[in-house]
Amino acid sequence: MSAPEPIPFKSEGPQPLLREIPQGGPYPVNALGPLQGAVEAVQGMALAPVAIPAQSALAVASLAVQGIANVETLGGPRPLSLYCLTIAASGERKSSCDAPLMDALREHEKEQAKAQRDDVLAWQNAHAIYSEERKRILGEIKKGKGENKTAARADLDGLGAEPSAPPCPDRVVTEPTFEGLTRLFATGQPSLGIFSDEGGQFLGGHAMNSDNRQKTLTALNDLWQGNPIRRTRAGDGAYALYGRRLAVHLMAQPGVARAFMADPLAADSGFLPRFLICEPQSNIGTRLHAQVRPDNGALAAFSDRLRTILETPMPMDAETRELQPRTLALGGDARALLIQFADAIEMAQGKGGNLEHITGTASKAAEQAARIAGVLTLWRDLQAAEVSAQDMADAITLAQFYLTEAARLADAANVSAEIDRAERLRKWLLESWPEADIMPREVLQYGPNALRDSKTATAALTILEKHGWLVPLEPNTVIRGATRKLAWRIVRGGGDVV
Repeated sequence: MSAPEPIPFKSEGPQPLLREIPQGGPYPVNALGPLQGAVEAVQGMALAPVAIPAQSALAVASLAVQGIANVETLGGPRPLSLYCLTIAASGERKSSCDAPLMDALREHEKEQAKAQRDDVLAWQNAHAIYSEERKRILGEIKKGKGENKTAARADLDGLGAEPSAPPCPDRVVTEPTFEGLTRLFATGQPSLGIFSDEGGQFLGGHAMNSDNRQKTLTALNDLWQGNPIRRTRAGDGAYALYGRRLAVHLMAQPGVARAFMADPLAADSGFLPRFLICEPQSNIGTRLHAQVRPDNGALAAFSDRLRTILETPMPMDAETRELQPRTLALGGDARALLIQFADAIEMAQGKGGNLEHITGTASKAAEQAARIAGVLTLWRDLQAAEVSAQDMADAITLAQFYLTEAARLADAANVSAEIDRAERLRKWLLESWPEADIMPREVLQYGPNALRDSKTATAALTILEKHGWLVPLEPNTVIRGATRKLAWRIVRGGGDVV
C-alpha cells in the first residue's frame, strides 16, 4: 500500500490536501485474558476508546513481569518487554485511563522511597567513615617509608570497595536522556519503564533531538532485544550494564505521532517496528454521564495483583544487579499456533502481499505475539512454567490487531513533510490571518514557525495554490498600499474567494 496522493485541484472549489485515513477495527478486548476486567472497568468509567486503557494495562503488566522471566520465541529466548504507542487527540482522556492502572505502581514507588530512608542514612554514615579512613591511609602512604608504607598499602587494600548507595526505588521515568537512563540503570532498578501520557515531551525532547536521536534509538533497540547497555565516555571509561529491561508506553497526539512515524531514521533503525501502535476512533461527543459504569472490583484486583508482582524479588546478581531471568517455555500447542501465525505473516510480506510495505513491523509480529503471551501468562501465574495454547491464541489475536493498525497507519505516516506544512499554513490562513490576501514575506514574518524560511514557505504556498486554496494575483497588483510582484487571494470555505 503506497502513500495517498494529493487530490488534484478541481475547478468547483478548493480540495482537501489529504484523503481521510480509514478507521481501524475494534480493539479485541476479549483477547486480553486476565487484563480484560480491569481494562473494561477503566473504559466504563472514562468512556474513552477501550484501546487506550488496553495499551496502558499491557504496558504496566510488561513492566511488572519483564524482570522475572524471558519467553521462548521461534528465534530463541526474548525479554517480555513491550513498547507501546497510543495515538489519541487532546481530550480523549488518555490520562484518565492511564492513571488508575498506574496507581499501584506509583504507590509502590512512594512506599519504597519511604522505607529506604534508613538505608540511605546508614550508607551516608558508612561512606563518611570510609572516606575519612581512606584519606588517613593515603596520608600514611605519602609520608611513609619502607615497612610503614607497605603496611599502609595493605590497610588500603583491606579497606575494600567504597560503600554503594542503596538503589533508587523508581521504576518509571517520563522523558529521560540516554545518559540519564543509563545512570538510573546503573544506580537503580534493573527493570524500568518509560511511561508518559504526554509522549510528545519525550519524542520531541532532548533525547530525540538531531544530535542525540541516533544513540537514543540504538540504546532503546538494544534494550528491547535484551542486549547490554554499552557506554564509552572520556573520564568515565568504557563499561557495560548487563541484564537490564525496559518497557515503554508513550501516549501522543496525532501530529506528534505522525512526525515520529514519518521519520526515516525511526523506521530504518528498526525502532518504530518494535512498537505496538494503535490510533482508536474518537469517542468525543458520545461520552454521556448516563453511560458511566461503576467498577465492580476488577480495578482493585488489578492493583492488588500489580502490587504483589512488584513486591516479588527479581532474580538478580546481588553485586551487579544484573537480572537473571528464567525462560518461560512454549507449550506444544502454543508453539504450533505461533509457527502457523509466523508462516502466514511471512507469506503476506512477499511481493504483492498486503504486508509488503511494512516488512519491518511484520517480521517482528510473531515475536510480539510470544512476548504478549508471556506477559499474560505471568500476570496470571508468576510461577508458570510454560505458555498455554489459549494465552498464545489471545496474544496472536492482539498481535494481528497491532499489525493491521500498523498497515493502516503507514499511509498516514508516509505523507510528505511538505504536505503537512501546507496544511498548517492553510489552517493559519483561514483561522488566524485577518487579510483577504497573502504575500510570501507575510508568511515569513507572521506565519507558523515551521514556515519561517523562504524555500519552505514558497513550497507550502505553491501546494495551496495547486489545491485551490490560493488564487494567484496579477503581478503589480496593489496590496496594502503598494504594488506586489507575488501574492495570492485566499479562498475561504465553500470555494468563495474574498
